[in-house]
Amino acid sequence: MERPDLVIRGSQVVTQNSIGPACVHVSQGRISAITAPEEIPSNCEIIEAGKRSVVMPGLVDTHVHLNEPGRTGWEGFATATRAAAAGGVTTIVDMPLNSIPATTTLDGLKAKLEAASGKCSIDVAFWGGVVPGNTGELAKLWEAGVVGFKCFLVHSGVDEFTNVTEKDLREAMPELARLGATLIVHAELPGPIEAACCQTSDGEIERTYDDFLRTRPRAAENEAVELMIRLGRENGCRVHIVHHSSADALPMLREAKASGVAITAETCPHYLHFAAEEIPDRATEFKCCPPIRERENREQLWDALLDGTIDMVVSDHSPCPPEMKLRERGDFLKAWGGISSLQLRLPVMWAEAKQRGFTINQLAEWLCAAPATLVGLNRRKGAIAVGCDADIVIWNPNQEFRVSPSLIHHRHKLTPYAGEVLRGLAEKTFLRGQIVYDGGEFVSSRGKLILRANG
Repeated sequence: MERPDLVIRGSQVVTQNSIGPACVHVSQGRISAITAPEEIPSNCEIIEAGKRSVVMPGLVDTHVHLNEPGRTGWEGFATATRAAAAGGVTTIVDMPLNSIPATTTLDGLKAKLEAASGKCSIDVAFWGGVVPGNTGELAKLWEAGVVGFKCFLVHSGVDEFTNVTEKDLREAMPELARLGATLIVHAELPGPIEAACCQTSDGEIERTYDDFLRTRPRAAENEAVELMIRLGRENGCRVHIVHHSSADALPMLREAKASGVAITAETCPHYLHFAAEEIPDRATEFKCCPPIRERENREQLWDALLDGTIDMVVSDHSPCPPEMKLRERGDFLKAWGGISSLQLRLPVMWAEAKQRGFTINQLAEWLCAAPATLVGLNRRKGAIAVGCDADIVIWNPNQEFRVSPSLIHHRHKLTPYAGEVLRGLAEKTFLRGQIVYDGGEFVSSRGKLILRANG
């Protein structure tokens, strides 16, 4: 057996099919062996996780808006990756918007890589974008190393990233199928949204959450999912539905998967934690699109996680300067739509999963393994297994804490989780065997920019 540089020993080590006492051996940044807890070679560093703590794969978050370059004042590589490390996240995948330029051309990707260089505390990979007229750029972006491509079916919120129509998709999807690339989709269609918005009074300020919820009806998601199932079946292009919130579309997704359509779906902590009935008037920090829906809808999303209709849970960390949330005015319609939560995905999910009887192994599948598989990094990320990168989080599932600005490492502190008592605190985060976060302290910045060719 290869002599390790480091051994992490714990009584609750999460491997692919079990949880129990083990030693994780780390050699040159990779996991070289997993042994019984008493099997520790001499002359190597030993980290004791403690009886109450869990040793789990570092989280993988495939839906993060870093906004740099161009909107670094919203968020940036340095602040976001530190927040991620503090939450036990060791790999994130940056969305192709809201940066300027957007990652829809090879030049846009080069600008993104230049902006990220030397700033990352953890590993970062990149999505490309599909917008009208950029089909000729897709192969270039794919060859340069993006892990897949994102499109919007409705206005994205920024003018640099235009939404596509069915005609645009019929042009782009055969090319993506040829490349073997996944298309991830913001699945809301504009028609139902426009119809709902026409029913509101012109110029009226929407200060109640119920008013806002009516402007983003379930039909917008349902019709979009139906469209993507049909186009995915016709074109043979692998499709992934991002930040899914409508329970009405779950039977369609379930049936499509059963019939062999290459389609997966994600949801987000805010859809599984909050409920529309509980959101206060004027509380625009809760605004996101698709919206947080009702309690009964939330519980159906949990059921869909249990049966595999929904494959994973990612943050959709979409921050902005606090003033863009129009908190004092309380106008849901005009406030920026996005929730800051990159650092909090693990404790939010564990608090909710535990009370529903889910296991830590299920949590690891949703937060680590499935996202890594989506972006083709499952041979290196998302599992404690021999040959994988030694990306590991040690966390205490029983430790409660109150979310406060002093604990948040995002660039901006406004979040709907403020003041909430959560359970499950990250204690130490390791990236390729090197500690990057230790009990509130950031130890080093060792993150890599992951491109498919070298990831």
